[in-house]
Amino acid sequence: MLEEYRINVRIKLSLLWTSVMFCYVYGDYFELYVPGKVEDLLNGNNILDDPSKLLMASIVLAIPAFMIALSSILPAFLSRWLNIVLGSLYTALMLFIGFSSISPWYGFYVLLAFLESMLTASIVWYAWRWPGTTSE
Repeated sequence: MLEEYRINVRIKLSLLWTSVMFCYVYGDYFELYVPGKVEDLLNGNNILDDPSKLLMASIVLAIPAFMIALSSILPAFLSRWLNIVLGSLYTALMLFIGFSSISPWYGFYVLLAFLESMLTASIVWYAWRWPGTTSE
């Protein structure tokens, strides 16, 4: 028999956000192998072709990175609702990206987008089912 430990929901949420971030990093890294991608980056011919777009992309990616820590350090009520709202938002965003990226060279990106959406949907699920306390 193996011993089972009950993992605190805060730890589960932090681990799920960490997994999401790894998928983001791998997706962006593997995208460099798509033919023409590096040349387009060097020539400035890419979706992040001005400072405001680069700032917005940084904000979009910084939020999940912060959620790794915020899931553990914020008060339970705030952490729960931030995880529900942001998890839902990122699930929708990743589904949109996954469906809009379908092409032969971006199969890896589609796979990662759907894995990310499953992870963020799990975040919503665990946050929604966050155990309460019993009062007597």
